[in-house]
Amino acid sequence: IDCIMNTFKKVTALAIVILWILLILTTLIVAFINTETARTLLKGLIVIDICLPVVGYAIRLMTHLLSKK
Repeated sequence: IDCIMNTFKKVTALAIVILWILLILTTLIVAFINTETARTLLKGLIVIDICLPVVGYAIRLMTHLLSKK
């Protein structure tokens, strides 16, 4: 079961990295669109681009601290 769990963690991590790269590319594409809706979307995407890694790091830190014995 440890092998399955390690594989699951690797696949999940890879999927998250791919989705994060797509999110950043989407932010870059939207930055070049000059409409009011795109500006609003760009503001939200920038916030997500910053907050997502911070929240991920906080979760990783908390699980590391809570799993210590």
